[in-house]
Amino acid sequence: MSRLRKFALGALALAWLALVIGAVSPARADLRICNMTGARVGVALGYRDAQGWMTEGWWNIDERKCETLLKGPLAGRFYYIYALDYSGGGEWGGRSFLCTRDREFSIRGIDNCLARGYERTGFFEVDTGQQKSWTIQLTDSNRAAEVRR
Repeated sequence: MSRLRKFALGALALAWLALVIGAVSPARADLRICNMTGARVGVALGYRDAQGWMTEGWWNIDERKCETLLKGPLAGRFYYIYALDYSGGGEWGGRSFLCTRDREFSIRGIDNCLARGYERTGFFEVDTGQQKSWTIQLTDSNRAAEVRR
């Protein structure tokens, strides 16, 4: 067998091995958000888990940067986002009301926000279609566009 043929067979075997290893290694699955604006934004996240409703914040995301909000395969179909443009004063919100506050928070439950000392904030709903990984993009057009990965 010629050296060229041995080399080609060896290269083919390595390519096949890389394909097999890639096929069995777990794919990265997260809930990510990308700030595609020209300003720094603050992001709050709401979701339902085994214990009920949870809201968390704030992730401060620089312009044209992405951040992972939840690591690992997504357990639910619906997630809720509220974001503030720190310099322009705009926001990304919606009609799903959850509890927040001005500084870093983790709040269990969505009822009686004001009575419990929190703010009642309108989040927009993200339907992941039960995908295990999802990326949300915040854009300057002041609306959110979801991108599935």
